[in-house]
Amino acid sequence: MAQTPTQRAEALIEALPFIQKFRGELFVIKYGGSAMEDDNVIARFLRDVVFLEAVGINPVLIHGGGKAITQRMRDAGLKAKFVNGLRVTDEQSIRIVEEVLDTQINPGIVTQLNSLGGKAVGIHGKTILVGKKLPRQTEGKTTNIDLGFVGEVASVNLAPIEQAVAREEVPIISPLARDKAGVVLNINADIAAGTIAGHLRASKMIYLSDVPGIMRDPMDKESLIPSVNREKIDHLLEEEIINGGMIPKVESALHAISQGVKKVHFIDGRMPHSLLLEIFTNTGVGTEIVP
Repeated sequence: MAQTPTQRAEALIEALPFIQKFRGELFVIKYGGSAMEDDNVIARFLRDVVFLEAVGINPVLIHGGGKAITQRMRDAGLKAKFVNGLRVTDEQSIRIVEEVLDTQINPGIVTQLNSLGGKAVGIHGKTILVGKKLPRQTEGKTTNIDLGFVGEVASVNLAPIEQAVAREEVPIISPLARDKAGVVLNINADIAAGTIAGHLRASKMIYLSDVPGIMRDPMDKESLIPSVNREKIDHLLEEEIINGGMIPKVESALHAISQGVKKVHFIDGRMPHSLLLEIFTNTGVGTEIVP
């Protein structure tokens, strides 16, 4: 049923105190999962980002590229392998990852956001993120698994991000880093986003993916947990309710909060306008992580 003009006005009035509260604040948004697969979903999300920009909020966007990378690797005869939610990346794979992220996905998002009336600038992560190779991993009973060219962020050069924000441009950042020897490393986009948010001391860190948030039962949408803190997360990890690809998301969220981020949100990027509903309504639609 269509809303009446009065109902539409009331929705704007509900949003007003949030717009006033967050005007001038930095929001770091991680965008990935199947929310990046559908052209209509992408356009709707990027329009919401333009809305944030228009009301005076400063969005910083870190994108993934998992499924596009997996498809390109499959075309090259390579099979994707993940350990603890992290992509194992050999020498051939890192070249594919770098090409897909920096020559396909990153400029594509910039072009589309600009076409919707926004102002965006692409930043290759390897130009601002200094990384170091992750140690060997343990998964189940298997120990000492080498992830290859996979790293974590050791330091961040914030200047290009801050300069873009000062120009009222939306930085669009790919999740790659270089180590001190200049070797390119694949960084899990969730971890990259959490680290950047922490360094920026962002007001909010928002993860958009293809799940509604932290759920007790992934098959039951009614089991969504609306709010958690560190203590509750520890229990959920022990119970293995948080597992797989959700682990790096939650760990990077906790790290971001420890660095000064005020609140972290997990929302489903496929839901129409989930970004705006989470930020500008009293109830929200996903899971929030609070200190």
